[in-house]
Amino acid sequence: MLALVSLANFGNFYVYDSIGPVAELLERQRGFSNTQIGLLNAIYNFPNIVLLLVGGMLVDRFGTARMLTWTAAICAAGALLTAYAPEFTGMAGGRLLFGVGAETFNIATIGAVVRYFPVRHLALALGLSMALGRGGAFSVDMSPTWFAGAYAAGWQPPLEIAAFFAGTSLAASAIYWWADRRGGTQSSATMASPRFSLREAWQFGPAYWYLLVLCVLWYSVIFAFRSTFSIKYFQHAHGLDLAAAGAINSYVFLAALFATPAFGWLCDRIGRYAPLLAFGALLLPVSIVVMALPQGSLGAGTLLIGVSYSLVPAVMWPLTARLVPTHRLGTALGLMWVVQNAGIAGANLMAGWLNDAYGAGPENPGGYQPMMWYFFVSSAIGFLFALALWRRAGRRGHEAAHGRKEAIPAPVG
Repeated sequence: MLALVSLANFGNFYVYDSIGPVAELLERQRGFSNTQIGLLNAIYNFPNIVLLLVGGMLVDRFGTARMLTWTAAICAAGALLTAYAPEFTGMAGGRLLFGVGAETFNIATIGAVVRYFPVRHLALALGLSMALGRGGAFSVDMSPTWFAGAYAAGWQPPLEIAAFFAGTSLAASAIYWWADRRGGTQSSATMASPRFSLREAWQFGPAYWYLLVLCVLWYSVIFAFRSTFSIKYFQHAHGLDLAAAGAINSYVFLAALFATPAFGWLCDRIGRYAPLLAFGALLLPVSIVVMALPQGSLGAGTLLIGVSYSLVPAVMWPLTARLVPTHRLGTALGLMWVVQNAGIAGANLMAGWLNDAYGAGPENPGGYQPMMWYFFVSSAIGFLFALALWRRAGRRGHEAAHGRKEAIPAPVG
C-alpha cells in the first residue's frame, strides 16, 4: 500500500514541477512573460484557497482511498489539457484543473499512510512516501537530460511526458482503492465523522497555528522559487544551459530521496520535533543567500534547500497528526493548505512581477536580485515562527512535567 501511494505521488510531483524546465522555452517560443509563467503555477493554487478545506472534509467523509482515485482522475485531465491547449488561456485552464484535484489528492495520500501505520512508525512511513514521491520532481528536473530529444522538439513534448506520468498516478490510485476495499481496512470506511464547526479549529491550539504560518511561508518560497523560477534564474544569472540548470535544481530532490526517510526515522526515534523543525526552517534563508551571491555555489545552495525540504515535511506532517484529533486530520490539513495555497499563489505572482518590473533576463541578471530578497525575507520570517513553536513546545513540556494540562506531547519540544 505504501508503494502504491508513493507511485501515485511520483506522478503528481512530476506534473506539478513540469512547468519549470519548459519556462525558458515558453518565453522564447511562445512569447510568455515572467508574469504569465508565474501564473501557470499560481493558478494551480487559486481554487484551493476556497476549495481545499472542503477537500479535507471530503477526505474525512468519504475515505482516503476513494478521494485518492477521484482526485487523481481530475489531475490527469488537467495535465492533458495543459499539454494540448493551443493558447495560454487553455494551458492556464489545465493548470487550474490540475490544482483543483492535486491538493486534495495530497491530503488523501497523507491520510492513507496515517491510517495504515502506527504512531511510533508514522514519521518514517510518511518520510518514505514523500521521498519516493519526490522522485517525480527529481525526474522532471533531470528530464532535459534524459529526454533531450523531447525538449529539442519544443515546449509541448515535455508536457506530454508529464501527462503520461499523470496517467500512472491515476492507475496506482485506482489499484490502491481496489486493494483497500478488498482488505476491508478502516481506511476505506465511509462512516460520517461528527459535523465540523469552524470554531473547532481554534481548539487545535497555538502550536497548530504557529505550524500553519510556518507552512505557508516556507512552502511559498520553496515552490515559487524551485518549481517556477529557479531553472530560469540559473540560466540567466549564472550562465548555465537548460540541462545543467535542471541538473543543479534536481539536487533538492536528490537530497530529499535519501534524507526524508532518515529524518522521519530520527523523529520517531528521539521525538524532538520542534528543534528539528526550527533547524530545517533555518536552512532555507541560508540557501537563498548562498545562491543570490554572484560567486555563490549553486550546488551548495540547492543541497541546503534539499536538506530543508527533507527535514521540514518529515517533521511537519507527523507533528500535525499529533496536534489534532485523528478524525479531524483531513480538515486540519485542509485548513493549513487553504492558507498555504494563497501564499504560494501570491509568491509566484510577486516573483514574476518583480522580475518583469526590474527587467530580469540574460542581459540583466541583476534584475533577479529583488526576487531573491523577497524569498529571503519570507523564509526568515518563517524561521521565526518555527522558533515560536519550539518555545511553545518547551513550555508545554514543562507544564506536563509539573502535572498541568498539556496541549502538545512533551517529547515534541
